[in-house]
Amino acid sequence: MTDQLILCASAFVAGIINSVAGGGTLLTFPALILVLGSGGDAAIIANATSTIALFPGSLAAVWGYRQELRGTQNEIIPLLIPSFIGGALGTWLVVSYPSTTFERLVPWLILLATMLFMLQPLITKWTGIGLPHKVPSLSTRVGIVLFQFLVALYGGYFGAGIGILMLSSLALMGSEDIHRMNVIKSLLASLINGTSVALFVWQQKVDWQLAFPMILAGIAGGFAGASYARRLNKTYIRYGVIVIGFLISTVYFYRIFGQS
Repeated sequence: MTDQLILCASAFVAGIINSVAGGGTLLTFPALILVLGSGGDAAIIANATSTIALFPGSLAAVWGYRQELRGTQNEIIPLLIPSFIGGALGTWLVVSYPSTTFERLVPWLILLATMLFMLQPLITKWTGIGLPHKVPSLSTRVGIVLFQFLVALYGGYFGAGIGILMLSSLALMGSEDIHRMNVIKSLLASLINGTSVALFVWQQKVDWQLAFPMILAGIAGGFAGASYARRLNKTYIRYGVIVIGFLISTVYFYRIFGQS
């Protein structure tokens, strides 16, 4: 019972975090490791179970932001294929190959994305990207699509912080409304995680006894987070995203380099 309470609490809070910025995996993955222990395929099972537990919460967040979803086709459509391919490839890597090299890149990737998101207003001022009179150039759009593939690759592999990464690229695409960016991010995260879920289930890497109650808690957290975030000042949400990004990168720097 204690294990279930810990897992459900982590999934609920993770659902809230994912609906706002991303990074909920940093709660559910350690909680599952705590319950499953170490050794063998415990880490992979924890990763797979965490992914499937939070996947419905991403869908709930999209539903919570459904009003902001209108008119986002131009931003979403170019990112669908790289999200699907990257998510599938990343999940294939996690079940097939060692993760040491890729894991050591994670804190740098998240830190870079957080800095990019923090500097987005200055980038907009310097380049005019995001202003009504100017749209991103073709080279910028191609770069964003390639970046989304890398985000999806990482998302399929582990996924903590993909919301931060996607919000950064969406800012450069010209999105100005943080709530609009959040619904696009949640939809793309659902596609990436849905692809991972299918492959993890196919590879029989999910602990369903632990996953089912976490799924319900994640849905509740995702819907609650989307509903609450809309009532907040957009500036405060931006600051919250930046803080979450720095916290995630700090945790990963310590986890990977501080204990080596």
